[in-house]
Amino acid sequence: MGEIDEGLERAERTRPIPHTVPARVRYLVKRAKGSTRAVADELGVSQRTVQRWLKGSISPKPDAARRIEERVRAGWQPGVRRRVRRRAEEQGFMLHIQARFGYTAAGGSTDDPRERLITQHLPGSVARELYAARDAGAGESEQERILAGALQEHYFKDRGRRAEGLTAEINDLGWLELEI
Repeated sequence: MGEIDEGLERAERTRPIPHTVPARVRYLVKRAKGSTRAVADELGVSQRTVQRWLKGSISPKPDAARRIEERVRAGWQPGVRRRVRRRAEEQGFMLHIQARFGYTAAGGSTDDPRERLITQHLPGSVARELYAARDAGAGESEQERILAGALQEHYFKDRGRRAEGLTAEINDLGWLELEI
């Protein structure tokens, strides 16, 4: 999972997912209506292993721990996630980003990459494009391209009022935070 995917996920959650393995497995069992057998089938382990994870007597191997975390993340707060996504697609979101941006501009200006700390409100159309790319399985570079294009238009060009001919791209993403 890339930095942008993690930023979207953080923005969609009101509470973090459970931290401990027993708590995560407890959530999966509750979601499966109390069936440790169903959770075992979902994770590809024995029912007894799931019961031991619940008690905390054994820890899962790294591969199993990753599968548990993925299952919990996928099902955690689905109603909240839908509402947040709908609000972002309608009203837009606030982007806080620190990255090194590369530029191509008109003659006489510099195209040296510069690190910037930017806080910018982006419209719902950008959120729709970003979510559509994520749903289609786009990688981090494609999502960076979408954000760079949005920042190019709304921050650097000020919606067409200045910097005609400028193109911007993200060369090195330091961190990002999304507020929805």
